[in-house]
Amino acid sequence: MELTPEILSRLEQLEKKYASMGQDMVSYLDGLLYSNSLTYWEYIHLDTLLSLQNPQTDFEDEPIFIMYHQITELYFRLILRELEALCLRNEGNLADWLKRIRRVVNYFKNLASSFDVMVEGMESAQFLKFRMALLPASGFQSVQYRMIEVASTSLGNLVKTGVRDRQPLDATLEELYNVIYWKYGNIEMKTGKKTLTLRIFEKEYDKKLLEMAATYRHQNVNQMYLSSHPEVRENVELKEILREYDLYANVFWPLSHYKSAVRYLDRAPEVIEATGGTNWQKYLPPQFQKVMFFPELWSEEEKNEWGKAGILRMFREKVETRWGKIH
Repeated sequence: MELTPEILSRLEQLEKKYASMGQDMVSYLDGLLYSNSLTYWEYIHLDTLLSLQNPQTDFEDEPIFIMYHQITELYFRLILRELEALCLRNEGNLADWLKRIRRVVNYFKNLASSFDVMVEGMESAQFLKFRMALLPASGFQSVQYRMIEVASTSLGNLVKTGVRDRQPLDATLEELYNVIYWKYGNIEMKTGKKTLTLRIFEKEYDKKLLEMAATYRHQNVNQMYLSSHPEVRENVELKEILREYDLYANVFWPLSHYKSAVRYLDRAPEVIEATGGTNWQKYLPPQFQKVMFFPELWSEEEKNEWGKAGILRMFREKVETRWGKIH
């Protein structure tokens, strides 16, 4: 084989690279010579991946439930990578903002539209039986989703509606965290006490989430946006993408869960409690929580209509204006 200038240039660059580390380039070339070729299944650890579904019952639809939630957690990891890059390693320019938030929106779009895989993929009768073997585990315990919230906005925006406006300006992170909206969604309907699901979650993750909140207190997406250069802050396209992010994360994603809960748990003459005994009817609908990552980007009318037909109609009209009629 001819040693072209391109090959010789690469060899020279490699030699300089390893020399700077006090390493011998020839030894590394020997390693390449003797190593086996990488295969697809080795690269993605396919055998390991397919071994991670461990049902607790013999119902054939339970693996669907497990795999869908595993897929969801991988999407959450993708989202967190972009938020971390934007907030903690931010290049500060408009192109980086648009790139990162577009990716996040696309991930949430896939999540919101993928819920039918589980909703349509499991028989209700099976789910209502095998779910009892999962107690007190609950999708509520997805710490990655809580991390997405912490990285996206200030804790004050995540405080329970009705309590949010009464928080003092000098409230500590601990004070805000203790009245965060999702803790109220895990109160036992019969006793008014914290569910075991919530107590276990708090023991495992409260410290970690508070540490993360401290790290992102002035570096979450909303704070970074509000303090960004006018070129970024006033960009119309970025504003619209941030609004899309808010809707997909805080309206469409919760509504997907609500749709699933109604399908499986809304059974006349009584509504079945969610796993762990939580009040899903008040926790899941976004119009009750009114969580917004970027409240400054919404009008008062839009805030009042949050999660209701009005704001959904507004979003549909904007999408159709940009992309054409939705069928």
